[in-house]
Amino acid sequence: MKILVTGTAGFIGYYLVKRLLETENEIVGIDNINNYYDVSLKLDRLKDTGITGTIDYNIPIKSNVYPNYTFIKINLEDKDTVMSLFEREGFDVVVNLAAQAGVRYSLENPYTYLDSNIYGFLNILEACRHHPVKHLVYASSSSVYGLNTKMPFSVDDMVDNPISLYAATKKSNELFAHTYSHLYGIPVTGLRFFTVYGPWGRPDMACFIFANAIISNQEIKLFNNGDMMRDFTYIDDIIEGVVRVMNKIPKPNSTTENNSSMPPYKLYNIGNNNPVKLMDFVDIMEKAFGKQAKKVFMPMQPGDVYATYADVDALKADVGYSPNTPIEAGIGKFAEWYKNYYTGKQCLKQ
Repeated sequence: MKILVTGTAGFIGYYLVKRLLETENEIVGIDNINNYYDVSLKLDRLKDTGITGTIDYNIPIKSNVYPNYTFIKINLEDKDTVMSLFEREGFDVVVNLAAQAGVRYSLENPYTYLDSNIYGFLNILEACRHHPVKHLVYASSSSVYGLNTKMPFSVDDMVDNPISLYAATKKSNELFAHTYSHLYGIPVTGLRFFTVYGPWGRPDMACFIFANAIISNQEIKLFNNGDMMRDFTYIDDIIEGVVRVMNKIPKPNSTTENNSSMPPYKLYNIGNNNPVKLMDFVDIMEKAFGKQAKKVFMPMQPGDVYATYADVDALKADVGYSPNTPIEAGIGKFAEWYKNYYTGKQCLKQ
């Protein structure tokens, strides 16, 4: 097959490409390599997949390591370029991981989220409409659950009360995707990711923030006075789930109610199904780095939620998903990578 992965200079996109390059499929990766966080980390991810040299917009670069991999720097907001790409390549499967991430960043930069997460995703949907694909898989987020207090979070729960613009854009993605699946018969699967972590991760995530603070003797801000829980999910478990979902193409479902049919659309949680207390997470980080953290307790931040906890029963039933990386093992692997990667380098600044 020919597979398009968007956001391949990003954390999850990088890992998915690495996994897919173990197959005989032809992979095309795209990313705009923006400066939301340290661009050198993004470029190093690309280098690890054999993408080197000058990277210019809309100029394909063949990997010098993997003959079945091509990278192109593209803005998803560029409708004509996206449409031309689909027309030229004829993709079988599309995995859309590109997005402007971050809850707190959206408080200061709202228009960035509309450009990347709304217009960019709409262009992907339009391209899949006019140049049909066998399966579109896209990234949503656990943030869509907002202030939901029912645990664990289920895809059957109402998610009509997002509390951040990032969450609102991800909920919009789900609505857009369902609509396009209904109108045009596009097989679509959405994945609500839960706090993904691991080596090569994003510097705005807890692992990086805490590691930077511990190493440089800076204070760690613990919001809601440290009373929070997150369903931390190791990157390898996430990628295994994504690959399994890619191969599980949804089909229309007939219903007896009003003699109607449901579109070829599925939505899953993809998490660890085992939330960790923030203070326990900090303790594991301290042990992994062999150093105590300076802790400062803060009130809850706008857009944050108390806890996340994924109900993954549907994903287990449909594709055999089974996350199996304990938090201690995952943090240990992250700490080992972090210390090796930043040896002789200045820690990332937030």
